[in-house]
Amino acid sequence: MERKESSFETSLIHAGERKPGIEGAVCLPIFQSSTYEYTGQNDERGVRYIRYNNTPNHHALHLKLATLEGTEASVVTGSGMAAISSLFFGLLQSGDHILVLDTVYGGTHGLLTQLLSRFGVTYSSFDGNQPDSWASLLQKNTRMIYSESITNPLLDIPDHQAITHFAKQHGLLSAIDNTFATPLNFRPVDWGYDLIVHSTSKYLNGHSDVVGGVLMGSQEHIATLNKTLHFLGGTMDPHACFLLQRGMKTLAVRVRYQNESAQKIAAFLETHAGIQSVCYPGLPSHSDHEHARRYLKGFGGMLAFELKDSDKVDAFLSALDIPYIAPSLGGPETLLTCPALTSHAGLTADERHSMGISDGLIRVSVGLEHTDELIDDLAQALK
Repeated sequence: MERKESSFETSLIHAGERKPGIEGAVCLPIFQSSTYEYTGQNDERGVRYIRYNNTPNHHALHLKLATLEGTEASVVTGSGMAAISSLFFGLLQSGDHILVLDTVYGGTHGLLTQLLSRFGVTYSSFDGNQPDSWASLLQKNTRMIYSESITNPLLDIPDHQAITHFAKQHGLLSAIDNTFATPLNFRPVDWGYDLIVHSTSKYLNGHSDVVGGVLMGSQEHIATLNKTLHFLGGTMDPHACFLLQRGMKTLAVRVRYQNESAQKIAAFLETHAGIQSVCYPGLPSHSDHEHARRYLKGFGGMLAFELKDSDKVDAFLSALDIPYIAPSLGGPETLLTCPALTSHAGLTADERHSMGISDGLIRVSVGLEHTDELIDDLAQALK
């Protein structure tokens, strides 16, 4: 009997898993070996080695990740920035130009301005909601357009269909960071993107105990990017592969709960007298709410807000009981942070302000605690 394509939830559990399991084990063991015996391979591709991303733990994880995003192939990396760095270094060369979303993650911005520029790669920033302005940014050497599904930290939603249409019209590779949305809320390939990156440290792992990244796309592109990773050495070790594979099995239940909880918390904050503004794509007041309704299956577990009294940020954060005041996102714990001091600290104050990131902006990664208890804690801290 031919097996029909599995649902997202079933793929989370079973894609990439060995059946029957090794010695009957339901969970794939950790293959904590850097070296494997020679079995007659006649080229480097057949040699099994951790740095080549081809141990049993790597193979299982690659298949699961590619299945979830609907791509031909994937390869995991040692961090999200290792994935982004490999994407650019693997597919661009000196003299190339790329278009980059103007509200891109601070680490990506730093890579472009401080490292890639030294190797002769230039970029122009584009407004994700102004498609008519993009053609004026094109150069003869433009090779790629790079976006994010939901931006950090203001939760903007670019016009994704316009981006991929523009890329195909002008022969550009289209790439996207899908970390904030996750493949549960948004699948870039369904809208025409060629390449996808994630920081797997965040929602995919979901337990605040792994640092990693992943690149996804066609077999041809992933083979090229994996070769780049061989040289850069940004490999995920087998134990991290095991933890990521384990964490992903609960992605659907985690993210759906976080979607629902974040929506309720954002609605509470928006009506509170002490709040100046709230950024959450699930709110009708958000500037990109219509894009969010069009592109997203869920509005995500991230939100941001500003206090009316910006001088009270430190006092507010200190008064909270349940959340941690810490960077990163996507774990079971609710995390609050000021992006000006963490994710975007590498930018100048003028650069942050041009992106709409004030020094008093507070970003929230909603965890898995009881929603009403989180709201009560926010209320008492605001009071």
